[in-house]
Amino acid sequence: MELVRRWRGWKSDWRYATSLLCLYGFFSTVKPLEPFLVAFLTGPDKNLTTEQVNNEILPVWTYSYLCVLVPVFLLTDWLRYKPVVFFQSVALFVTTALLYWTKSVSTMQATQFSYGVVTACDVGYFSYIYSVIEVEKYKKATSYIRSVQLLGYTVGAVLGQLLVSFDLMSFNNILVFTMVLTSVAMVASSLLPMPKKSLFFHPKKTDAPENGSEDRDGGSAGEIRGEEVEKTISTEALCLLKKDLVECYSSRQLFCWSLWWAMATCGYFQTVNFVQVLWEHVEPSQNSSIYNGGVEAISTLLSAATVYSVSFIEVTWEHWGELALGGFSGLAAASLFLLTFIGNIWVCYAGYVVFKCLYMLLITIAMFQIAAGLSMERYALVFGVNTFVALVLQTVLVSVVVGSGLSIIPQFTIYASYFAIIALIFSLRGLYSIWTFTSERPASHENRS
Repeated sequence: MELVRRWRGWKSDWRYATSLLCLYGFFSTVKPLEPFLVAFLTGPDKNLTTEQVNNEILPVWTYSYLCVLVPVFLLTDWLRYKPVVFFQSVALFVTTALLYWTKSVSTMQATQFSYGVVTACDVGYFSYIYSVIEVEKYKKATSYIRSVQLLGYTVGAVLGQLLVSFDLMSFNNILVFTMVLTSVAMVASSLLPMPKKSLFFHPKKTDAPENGSEDRDGGSAGEIRGEEVEKTISTEALCLLKKDLVECYSSRQLFCWSLWWAMATCGYFQTVNFVQVLWEHVEPSQNSSIYNGGVEAISTLLSAATVYSVSFIEVTWEHWGELALGGFSGLAAASLFLLTFIGNIWVCYAGYVVFKCLYMLLITIAMFQIAAGLSMERYALVFGVNTFVALVLQTVLVSVVVGSGLSIIPQFTIYASYFAIIALIFSLRGLYSIWTFTSERPASHENRS
């Protein structure tokens, strides 16, 4: 009995759900083949051309991610998070299985669609923990699950590089190994406790009257009133969030940070999604050894260190933030131009690492600037809208690039130019903000005197 009591106490503790979610997050993000996906698709296993991968297969991820993001967001709340997390693991297993068992362009497009669903389901993964733990544990739990995901990506990249470099496993055997890891993630997600509430469709119920009279079907009047109250609360929550959205984006500062978020994330997604095609163009994997996994691991670790360093930087971001966005975006554009036009694989690798670190630095600053002063509901809503706008922009960009039939070098020239435009917009805006701030300061001093 004592063991049962302790087990029940452990299951109700916040550490139980957090531990399972961390376990799921780790095993679902260890993907040893991901850094070598293009090499795998264009190699003897699938025998696809670089043009097919670049123009017909990879763009499907963008379209599918955009199409399913909103429905998945609504289903996440309606189903109360856990089923969406489990479904994400199933979709990830399906993606890996399709990569293993199929070869045609159409089935490879299906893998990209399935992976778009996996990516969209991240909203369930990151929202789940807030529905089962206390508010005071939010910061600690969030740091755990994000750190574990970062660890999973790093381990996957390093493991993939070791397996490929030392010829320990073929690409197909790596996929089988990945399916085993995904199965562990599926088990972990199935053991997660089911949340009792969510924001829209299952808000926290108010207490029903104790002595409600029975209705004709045997239910109590109190239960009926409870359902009516729940529907009213859900409607009021939606109306309140709509009002909050208008209020949030009416803030000039939040709008500027959100605009950069959407624009830069669009370019980041495009770069990360297609950079392997560029690497394959500069140094074909059939002719030499490739170190994509090591580069991804290094870029992830350096990005983590860069993000960590933000907490030690003493800057008044309200005044200097827009100029920083412009300046660092300019450096990101320079790194993209460098890896595009210098036909050396090591320069390409270095440019990618610099680009990723710069983006992670800026997105972290943007995240905490936007999150400052926002409630959890506003936080989730604004971040979701920013991601959706980024995907819309990315869909337009993909349609233009793919529709024009451009090869990989002109594509990356467009991506680098895109970041140069972002840099110009926010640099000019930042200079104007600083000029306005400095011109107002003397006036305020004169008023005081």
